[in-house]
Amino acid sequence: MIEILHREFIYLWYYFTVQFNQIAIYWVFGIVFGSIISVFGKNKIHKLFASIQNRRLGVFGMIPAGLLGIASPICMYGTIPIAASFSKSGMRDDWLAAFMMSSILLNPQLIIYSAALGETALAVRIISALACGVIAGLLVKFLFNDRKFFNFSGFSEPTSRDNDPNVLLRLLKNIWRNIKATGHYFLIGILLSALFQHYVSPDAFANLFGSQRGFGVLMAATIGVPLYVCGGGTLPLLMAWLDSGMSMGAAAAFMITGPATKITNLGAVKIVLGAKHFTAYVAFTIISAIIAGVVVNLMV
Repeated sequence: MIEILHREFIYLWYYFTVQFNQIAIYWVFGIVFGSIISVFGKNKIHKLFASIQNRRLGVFGMIPAGLLGIASPICMYGTIPIAASFSKSGMRDDWLAAFMMSSILLNPQLIIYSAALGETALAVRIISALACGVIAGLLVKFLFNDRKFFNFSGFSEPTSRDNDPNVLLRLLKNIWRNIKATGHYFLIGILLSALFQHYVSPDAFANLFGSQRGFGVLMAATIGVPLYVCGGGTLPLLMAWLDSGMSMGAAAAFMITGPATKITNLGAVKIVLGAKHFTAYVAFTIISAIIAGVVVNLMV
């Protein structure tokens, strides 16, 4: 019995170290890059978004709104008070929808993490996040017209924690906060991927998420709801799944429903949407994930 347990431990440790060595550099670089953007670029990004509201861009304003949402490094609970200040200054709800939807799905740190999945997966993640943001904005514009979609009453702009007068200390403190927020999820994700690689047959997984592409997309969109906790934590799982035969479309579906239905993001979005609009948000997320997965499988 002891020999069996020892052998199992050796196998798991092997898979754990292989995964860790493959993606740790992306996690470290993502932490540092995300903190640099947060400390030195966050305010500039938000000022740039505020500056477009006086330009007559019409529906084309969804594109820069979505791109700036992706560039914004803060979490959804931090984004909502900022969006509230934008709304008070006259920002259109459709542009805010594009900004917030894209921000939920992707950020600079997650872009770096996702580079570990390869160029195709990274491109799929960026394009799908922007597309979902733009489409969300268009739906708000044409379905709600002049009616208010968001309710930001009671929100004020948050106080920044990046206020140390020493620039280097300010950056180091932000890096440390990011490590504390994501480090344990990253290690748990590697452990889960090691368990998956050791105990799950690659052929069985490929048949479920690879060869049966339509069903695989639906399954991936579904498991993205309960499994997604942190982008850094799900990266090792996605890496192992893709290596085991998961189709790129199924991965795309997971990368949409996962962050969009992450419990903290759902809680934040529910506050400003209300029950009716929140239901529409969840439905939009699942439908978008399935459509994106099918389209990606047809193209890749």
